[in-house]
Amino acid sequence: MYHHVKKLMFTVRVDEPSVSFGNMLLEQFGGANGELAAAMQYSIQGLNCEDPERKDLLMDIGTEELSHLEVVGCLARMHLKPSKFDRQAAEADPLIAIAGGGGVNLFNSQGNPWTADYLKITGELDVDLRSNIAAEARAKIVYERLINFCDDAGTKDALQFLMTREITHMKAFAAALESMKKPSFSIGKLAPTPGLVDQFFNDSTGAGDDGEIDTRGPWNEGGDWDFTESPALSEASTGTSPIMVESSPPVAPAGIAELLVEELRDILHAEKQLIKALPQMAEAARFDKLRELFERHLAETELQIDRLNECFTLLGETARAKPCKGMAGLVEEGQEVVAKGEKKEDAASDLGLIGAAQRVEHYEISAYTTAKNLAQQLRHSAVVELLSMSLAEEENADQLLNQVARSLMSVARMPAPVEQTTVET
Repeated sequence: MYHHVKKLMFTVRVDEPSVSFGNMLLEQFGGANGELAAAMQYSIQGLNCEDPERKDLLMDIGTEELSHLEVVGCLARMHLKPSKFDRQAAEADPLIAIAGGGGVNLFNSQGNPWTADYLKITGELDVDLRSNIAAEARAKIVYERLINFCDDAGTKDALQFLMTREITHMKAFAAALESMKKPSFSIGKLAPTPGLVDQFFNDSTGAGDDGEIDTRGPWNEGGDWDFTESPALSEASTGTSPIMVESSPPVAPAGIAELLVEELRDILHAEKQLIKALPQMAEAARFDKLRELFERHLAETELQIDRLNECFTLLGETARAKPCKGMAGLVEEGQEVVAKGEKKEDAASDLGLIGAAQRVEHYEISAYTTAKNLAQQLRHSAVVELLSMSLAEEENADQLLNQVARSLMSVARMPAPVEQTTVET
């Protein structure tokens, strides 16, 4: 829910308007690195984000960028104002003066209309955070250049404020990325091909008339780097490619197929145990949202069993469950939590249920991930797709449990209401 407060985040003052500089300012209003692009990028990333903590970060900064848009818009309008009534000023920017009446519009400094193509949104949180850090860095440079070309003291003060906030946002996004504790080059879920990922191709070679000299540095030597001759030169001289690592093995190692079937049978038994345990947890839940979440996941678990049975059919194997001792232990712990929760306050009881449920989810996430990786190794694409659907549901259930837990913790921190008594006189 948005509410407009009729007060700028930074008070704008322009002593000497400049239409040409107003045109430059439009780069930060409707340009690729401008405030509208930032506001839309972070807000939409936030809408897509399943992580409640980093979602809050994205929505906070996305909303602040809308405030910055208003500051830039007011600055630009004040600089462009002379083009409303002065012909010479209007000639400095006919598009703004004639088509826009001397006001701002969603154009960049060259008159190109704003476009959603400016937005970098992948739906992968760590990738989006890296895009945001780069976006803030580009915007900082644009503000720096605007300051260097500005002669008006009041405008410089506003631009200095906006430029500083870009660094603030960079720090926040960088800290959020670091807090995810993901390895720097762990992008997505599929691992790169070993060996190939460390080969650096020397694709620009020569000296003098044949090109500039080759250089070496930490980007192509030391550590795991394998400095490799250009594939083009190698093929021309020997007829072979220097890329010796295959993208994927033609035949899976022996025993992988049997391991996949064993893993699926273990998961099948685990899911069947949950079919019995989830109704008990739903009945024990006191918070409506938690009860609904358990009931919803029960329906998902039934679908996951159907998918597992389909996997066995695709593999030509019997859909037979193998006793899953790990899940049996987790279910037993969950029953203890239910029993102890009967004597606890509502929030404490439900938080205990969530803890038990999340241990189950993490167990299942691990199991489905292992099975999916084995299926990928065997190139069973249909099985991979089925397992990926169930894995996504387990990951989503874990995130939803996190959200409910946060709500319950807020309730638990609230002071008890003070009873008021009426004294008759």
